[in-house]
Amino acid sequence: MMARSKTIGALALVALLAGCQMPPSSRAAPEQPPSAPAAGIPAPAGGPMLDPQRGVLTMAPLVAGVTPGVVNIAVRSRVERAPNPLFDDPFFRRFFDLPAVPREREVLSAGSGVIVDAARGYILTNGHVVANPAEIQVTLKDRRTYPARLVGSDPATDVALLQIDARGLTAVPFGDSDRLEVGDVVIAIGNPFGLGQTVTSGIVSALGRSGLGLEGYEDFIQTDASINPGNSGGALVNSKGELVGINTAIIGPTGSNIGIGFAVPANMAKAVMAQLVEHGEVRRGRLGITIEDLTPARAGDMHLELPGGAVITHVEPGSAAARAGIAPGDVIVRANGQPIQDAGDLRNLVGLLPVGTDVQIVLYREGRERALAAQVGP
Repeated sequence: MMARSKTIGALALVALLAGCQMPPSSRAAPEQPPSAPAAGIPAPAGGPMLDPQRGVLTMAPLVAGVTPGVVNIAVRSRVERAPNPLFDDPFFRRFFDLPAVPREREVLSAGSGVIVDAARGYILTNGHVVANPAEIQVTLKDRRTYPARLVGSDPATDVALLQIDARGLTAVPFGDSDRLEVGDVVIAIGNPFGLGQTVTSGIVSALGRSGLGLEGYEDFIQTDASINPGNSGGALVNSKGELVGINTAIIGPTGSNIGIGFAVPANMAKAVMAQLVEHGEVRRGRLGITIEDLTPARAGDMHLELPGGAVITHVEPGSAAARAGIAPGDVIVRANGQPIQDAGDLRNLVGLLPVGTDVQIVLYREGRERALAAQVGP
């Protein structure tokens, strides 16, 4: 069973366990900003190191540098109450002298977030963590608490961007998630089950996971680093302390971690963030094509010796693809220098490009390689 940390009941429990009632300003720790705001953390050399004083291998220096950039997010939201045929019946309420039941109820939930721009106070998190917010509070590791503004959210990737007005923040630097390999050591940081900031470690178990039915654009990093309810929106970092993913979901029969967790790649989150900052939403481009995976059987039928690709099955008249000369039967194998293994790869790449962006496409037509250029349309 697919278990997500955005389950309302679980998040409400996490919030209550964490004592995450929206704290009044009087409960916030007094702000004592340093003399100069920190723009980010220096990337450590990477990997475990020997502590000469204790004689043990440790990643404590790396963790100490990254954890100030991971925050707790508490959200007060209002959700529509499920209909009840009895309590919604005016005659029933009048007969038993019952008050009218509000159509909405208040829900308190909690999650995690990652500071990615210290100067502007930008925090990346999951869209489901901050869904339908009436009020958002961000608590830093040093217990300072700030109200947050929702800059924008993209349901298709489950990425959201918050902003707080604060000084002395520490940002987690972006890493290149495209350079991840299966077996790389990663660390997950978040606030699971309201226990407070927690660090777990593991490896990259798989890359490019899709078909999970979680989001519209799926290219997940799979990891066995423990991710549990409350970790949503937290950081997945590599052994250099660089952000390579935003923890998003788990698979587990009980809703708890069994070693199969997923994170949105940092490169995807970074592209979404750029559009949220500029437009407050993601304005997706399109080529105007219908595509399918190039399977080994289909490649054999087309007399192609290709490991993968995206087969064009239909081109809309007058679309960006039609203007570029793309035709049904073409097999796209590269776009903007990125290999295209299947239809999902091409969909993810084009869907995150701003409208008007040029795309350099390499495709096969009738067994011969061709290069074309297309401009992403609205």
